[in-house]
Amino acid sequence: MTEEPLHGLTISELRVSFDGFTAVDGVDLRVEPGDLRFLIGPNGAGKTTLVDAVTGLARATGSVRFGGRELLGRPVHRIARLGIGRTFQTATVFENLTVVQNLDIAAGAGRRPLTLLRQRRSVPSEVDEALTTVGLAPHAHRLAGTLSHGQKQWLEIGMLLVQNVELLLLDEPVAGMSHEERDATGALLRTVAAERTVVVIEHDMEFMRAFASSVTVLHAGRVLSEGSPAEVRADPRVQEVYLGHAPERPTAAARVGEES
Repeated sequence: MTEEPLHGLTISELRVSFDGFTAVDGVDLRVEPGDLRFLIGPNGAGKTTLVDAVTGLARATGSVRFGGRELLGRPVHRIARLGIGRTFQTATVFENLTVVQNLDIAAGAGRRPLTLLRQRRSVPSEVDEALTTVGLAPHAHRLAGTLSHGQKQWLEIGMLLVQNVELLLLDEPVAGMSHEERDATGALLRTVAAERTVVVIEHDMEFMRAFASSVTVLHAGRVLSEGSPAEVRADPRVQEVYLGHAPERPTAAARVGEES
């Protein structure tokens, strides 16, 4: 067995059941740093439940290891302290605070509560770096509630970055975005994935084809297919189950040509 990579995510025989229904059924998954992994599949395939298990929100059996540490059985807050963070489809930001204040609060786990909203004389270096990375430096002093939908998603990613999150689990980050925002988000995810482990739950196939390094397809709680975007798209099982049509079959003329 090969040595587990530092800060790599390794899932083995993961199972999650609710009242006798198995939502995740023996999933094996490995994501290494630098691999921008997209997790796709039809509704009910088990994508969000898998992420819930990784982050401690769903009880599971099997193994989930990140950076050599077992996550299953740990409470949610302890998993977060190990450098695991997630976003949801609707961004969760403090809309009545500025962008920089949101980032400062996210970075302030070690500060006393009464100091979190106090005006800083200067912007902490990690906050300044996150502002640049997510493209919100020009909007640092805008109220978060005035940002566009896409910008709020970028802010939430920035809030994970200032917490030194090493594994980012993002749930449909481009849902509801404009075409320009989707492209900017894809470029941002590539930048983030260069130094971290990133898993993206996504339904936007155009976005997946443009930006995914690799893809895992779930169906009925199991891994149906895995590979590059092109390999997954060409898989007849994916065409039939996920894309909603049967795999293409050669015409009679084509079969004659092959036999001649």
